[in-house]
Amino acid sequence: MKNLTILIFCSMMTASLSAGIPDSSGPKSESPSDDGVFVKREEASTLVRQKRAGVAAADLSVAQLESLREVCEADLACEHMMDTSGIIAAYTAHYGPVPF
Repeated sequence: MKNLTILIFCSMMTASLSAGIPDSSGPKSESPSDDGVFVKREEASTLVRQKRAGVAAADLSVAQLESLREVCEADLACEHMMDTSGIIAAYTAHYGPVPF
C-alpha cells in the first residue's frame, strides 16, 4: 500500500513538473507575441494597399461619385461589388472607364 502511494505521488509530481518546462529537444514553436509575424493594422494596410488604375476617388466630386453610385445601384452585381470593393472599382468592372 505504501509503495502504491509513493508511486502515485511520484508520478503526479513528475507530471506537474514536466507540464511547466518547455520541451527544448523539439522544434521551437513560435508564439503569437513574436514580432516577426504580426504587424500593426496601419502598417499592413499601407503594405497591402494597391494603386487602382484610372481615376482615384479623391479626384471626383461628390456629385460625380453620386451619379456613378446611381448607375451602379441598378445592377445587383455592381451594387454588391460597390459595397465590398468601392464605387470606382465596381463601376469600372461593370461599365468600363469612368466617363469624367
